[in-house]
Amino acid sequence: MSTAPLPTLLFTTTAGAFTVELSAVEAPESVANFLQYADDGHFDGTLFHRVIPGFMIQGGGFGPGLEQKTTREPIRNEAANGLRNSRGTLAMARTNDIHSATAQFFINLSDNDFLDHSPGNYGYAVFGRVTSGMETIDSIAALPTTRRRGHGDVPVDDVLILTVRRGESA
Repeated sequence: MSTAPLPTLLFTTTAGAFTVELSAVEAPESVANFLQYADDGHFDGTLFHRVIPGFMIQGGGFGPGLEQKTTREPIRNEAANGLRNSRGTLAMARTNDIHSATAQFFINLSDNDFLDHSPGNYGYAVFGRVTSGMETIDSIAALPTTRRRGHGDVPVDDVLILTVRRGESA
């Protein structure tokens, strides 16, 4: 069994910083996909475009003005990996198509067990967790939201992900 450290990423946002640890053993395809987007700079300058207090904050797919970013092909859903959509975990966002996740992700603000893989519900693949800076996540969750360009729950004032870089701590 490997004792290699799990990959970590430092997110720097206009609301503060936070660090995540990625679950490379349980969600290898999701982690490899996410790291590639991070290494390519895809997340730099994107928005947290969907904020629902008590539920989750979502980002990774839109730039300022809610301009949708181009993505690679979707990946296989790894929701059956045993990881749960608990407070502070990261999961791949997707459409109603089970295997449609690309770059968008969300951070759970509470224990959202209804998003977990179970009989009759494929679920949403958890692939990491916030290890420091949860206060930044909670501050984003507390922002007022509006409807803009056909999207609901959009923060009134943009919250930008400035950079996402591999690292050890925030």
